[in-house]
Amino acid sequence: MIRFILVQNRQGKTRLEKWYTSYSDSERQKLKASVHRTVASRDQKHQSNFVEFHNHRIVYRRYAGLFFCFCIDTNDNELSLLEAIHLFVEVLDAYHGNVCELDLVFNFYWVYGVLDEMFLAGEIQETSRRVVLSRMDELGALE
Repeated sequence: MIRFILVQNRQGKTRLEKWYTSYSDSERQKLKASVHRTVASRDQKHQSNFVEFHNHRIVYRRYAGLFFCFCIDTNDNELSLLEAIHLFVEVLDAYHGNVCELDLVFNFYWVYGVLDEMFLAGEIQETSRRVVLSRMDELGALE
């Protein structure tokens, strides 16, 4: 199960967060800072994208200046989450061209819509890029 999803820039500013487990506000702030310290200090070329974190595991991927971090249970499949992160970025790229930090900031409602289409209650819901994009087009037509 996915515990939370964070997208942070290199300076540690959180640009997207989704929590599937209940945490207090102070715990959330500590977790965000701790996750950023953990993933930002890792060597991208010589270390894996999986980190043991408290009693869970962080699966992350860096795209340009953004860290896409998923906190999962230790018994979950890390590679499937790494693929889900890549799919999430591909969907964002399909809409924005080449997604950047400003796209997340100014189109946050659309990004959260994509997130909700792909992940439901801490589990992967949809793995087809075509299906997610068609659903988002349908939602866009309703506006």
